[in-house]
Amino acid sequence: MERFHSFPQKHARHRVVGRSLSLGNVDLERCENKGGFELDKEELIGEDRGGGGVKESEEAEEEKDVSAASLSAEIDDFIGRVLREPPEETVPVFPQSAVEKFLDLAEEMVAKHESGEFGILSSPENGELSLFSTIDLVVKLASAAGGLSSAEPECKRAMNRAGGIVHRSMCFLEDELHILLDQDPKYKVDPGSARSKSKRPSSFDRSSDSSDRFVLPSPESNSLDLAPETLAPEMVEELRRVVGAMINAGYTIECCQVIAVTRRNAFDAGLSSLGYEKLSIDDVVRLPLDSLEGEIATWIRVFRQSVEVAFPREQDLCFAVLAGQEAIAKSIFHDLICSATIPLLTFAEAVAMTKRSAEKLFKVLDMYETLRDILPKIHALLRPEPPEENHDGEPSALENLETEMASVNARLAEAAVAIFCELENSIKNDTTKTPVPGGAVHPLTRYVMNYLKYACEYRNTMEHIFKEHRNHGSGAKNGGEDGNYFASHLVELMEMLHANLEGKSRLYKDPSLNSIFLMNNGRYIMQKIKGSGEIHRMLGDSWSRKRSTELRQYHKNYQRETWARVLGCFKDAGLQGKGGTGVAKPALKERFKSFNAMFEEIHKAQCLWVVSDEQLQSELRVSVSAVIVPAYRSFLGRFSQYLDPGRQTEKYIKFGPEELENYIDELFSGNPSSLVGRRK
Repeated sequence: MERFHSFPQKHARHRVVGRSLSLGNVDLERCENKGGFELDKEELIGEDRGGGGVKESEEAEEEKDVSAASLSAEIDDFIGRVLREPPEETVPVFPQSAVEKFLDLAEEMVAKHESGEFGILSSPENGELSLFSTIDLVVKLASAAGGLSSAEPECKRAMNRAGGIVHRSMCFLEDELHILLDQDPKYKVDPGSARSKSKRPSSFDRSSDSSDRFVLPSPESNSLDLAPETLAPEMVEELRRVVGAMINAGYTIECCQVIAVTRRNAFDAGLSSLGYEKLSIDDVVRLPLDSLEGEIATWIRVFRQSVEVAFPREQDLCFAVLAGQEAIAKSIFHDLICSATIPLLTFAEAVAMTKRSAEKLFKVLDMYETLRDILPKIHALLRPEPPEENHDGEPSALENLETEMASVNARLAEAAVAIFCELENSIKNDTTKTPVPGGAVHPLTRYVMNYLKYACEYRNTMEHIFKEHRNHGSGAKNGGEDGNYFASHLVELMEMLHANLEGKSRLYKDPSLNSIFLMNNGRYIMQKIKGSGEIHRMLGDSWSRKRSTELRQYHKNYQRETWARVLGCFKDAGLQGKGGTGVAKPALKERFKSFNAMFEEIHKAQCLWVVSDEQLQSELRVSVSAVIVPAYRSFLGRFSQYLDPGRQTEKYIKFGPEELENYIDELFSGNPSSLVGRRK
């Protein structure tokens, strides 16, 4: 359909829309027709429309009596004769009077709609044509008049006037289209799930070393709804009529611009209502960790809802409004998805560029999985063109977007591998020379094991990205017999942690405390592995058996280093009297004194030692009691009779077997305790 530009119009615009019109303004001063001659404004815009002459009152009254239906019938006949195939031998007579009267009615109708007097879908009365029927007829008239070879001024003047009415009506319809699309459907936010202002829990925080509390943020928390409201059927019909009229008049580009810009603005407003803020790459790179994690959580929620909810609704809207114009609807929808998705991909790319930090791993993996899950849904929404339909051979919108998404996801995968490998440096660089008080579990052990436990919840993803990383020649470690490069990294990290803890155990001067430290950390590691089936499967049974054997050896070392000297006090050797008969009381008294001092010293020191694992604590106390109490009871049974009853007995025999067992049960509590003054 031929387009009409810069036609004069009779009326000033009656409505003001707060935006820049793509159609622009019409020049009322001068309009040059296609034939090269100029028409004065006086000829085109006057109080009367009869070609410049003063009409008689009778003629005016007669014009009022002429129905729009009869005028349209006459004009339809003229248009049909002009466009007839094969063309008539004689040029059809131009119905000037009917055309002028019809254009008067058309201008009046457009003016009434501009003023808001009539609704756009108002039913015609008294034989009048509807707005859309009138516009359609004016468009056809302008096209038919332009096709005449005649150079009659009346015909050209009518053509120009019709073109001006078309342009004016298109400006009005463009405004209507903008208003309708801007009003509804809007993106809604459930007021009951407004964005929380509280600080979102960190995905992983090393500052929580002293605690094993490790909570995964719920994906349902702080959820919002990103979805345009459903259009009412009458709204769809109104939009279809407006769009159809603009396309039929040759204003397809302007129509598409209004739809694309208005819906993109509505989509951006929806993102803003969810708390999503567009940030530049520099802004993202400078964000502190807590703020970045919050932005990532919002990004994940927004991206998923965009693809799963908002985009399908926008697709329905496009194809409903542009019914019968599938190619145009498809083009607008594809452009919307691409223009809305690229900024979201830019954010993901910026996150991949931020400084490597072990705490960021899990958020980066969340983003990676989000893009991985979204890509097939984008593919389904854009419905790729068959090869035979892609005539120019250029990549389609889908191919370009998929390429960009794959590229960004590759950067996220690379960042995740690099961040995980940073954990090796964290272990290597933890060379503190200050031992943990009481031989307790070291913060590094807690941090690494919690980190790995959480990382293994992403096992499938981690295995995939490590394999891809290896395939791209990254120099990743060997994947073992099953080719699992992530598992290989995990085993190496555990070996590095073990070696680091062995070195830290040597910071304790007391060999017994050295063993307690290794027991504490070893038991903590084994409990974490036992509680995570993923880690256990990746490390394997042989690794677990080896570590269990080491734990038993640490226990034996503790027993030997601490209680071997105590058991030496209960030996008979050195207690015989002269001539090998009887008991040497001085030696016996010294033996009791030695035991008492030794036990009090051990009790005082080891009550301060920490064994937080209740099972290990109980095992240690039971094993000590099982060795010491029976030996002490036997020693008392053999030698207490040789001490004089009364004060001498109380002086040297300070503990009964039951009391000794109670005192042993106070060991490893981490609380200061002393036996001095506790016995009367």
